Amino acid sequence: MRASATSSPDLLALQKRLQHEFSNPKLLAQALTHRSFSADHNERIEFLGDSVLNLAVAGLLYEQLSELPEGDLSRVRANLVKQDTLHKLAVTLGLPEMLRLGEGEARSGGQKRPSILADALEAVIGAVYLDAGFDKADQLVRRLFRNVEINPQMQAIGKDPKTELQEWLQGRKMNLPIYRVVGTMGAAHKQTFDVECEITEYGRAERGIGGSRRAGEQAAAAAMLIYLKTLDS
Repeated sequence: MRASATSSPDLLALQKRLQHEFSNPKLLAQALTHRSFSADHNERIEFLGDSVLNLAVAGLLYEQLSELPEGDLSRVRANLVKQDTLHKLAVTLGLPEMLRLGEGEARSGGQKRPSILADALEAVIGAVYLDAGFDKADQLVRRLFRNVEINPQMQAIGKDPKTELQEWLQGRKMNLPIYRVVGTMGAAHKQTFDVECEITEYGRAERGIGGSRRAGEQAAAAAMLIYLKTLDS
């Protein structure tokens, strides 16, 4: 998709698939823009979309799995919004062909990279939220997950570090951790993310490195869990 093509046939077709006509199509174009392509990239919108997605899926699970306790609902949600699922949904929407990538990222196969596609899907959800509010974004998420299997057994698949940390804190009636990207390293098409995980009650922050923001958050959460377990010992 060309950089200025906010009214291109491809972008109009994507809006039809999303069942949302953008008042500000520049938001959708930005949601599809990787940092290797332009400084006006999708990472801030993706950050917002991640929160919108989690809230929408939480509402969906609250309705469909009314018997599950809070901890199990958190694990089901973590399994639903993991990279593999979001990547598949992005492919179904046709996002690979819509991505705007820098030359190096495009040559290295960025169009098919699961982390980039999962991030782009979250950014698209964030763009719908910015353009039309939560209700429209929630409707989009529900349509996307209509054919995704949701069942209570998903909670037994296992906990990732972020979910385990969240449950540890919730069990002690503490605030959820704050994640922030504190640095990036490497070329745009092969970046690593330095992510900080902070627990305000302890005045403590731990850091993790990963090949994507998500991976960095998981690494930082794992480091925080190691610290917290020393407090319990």
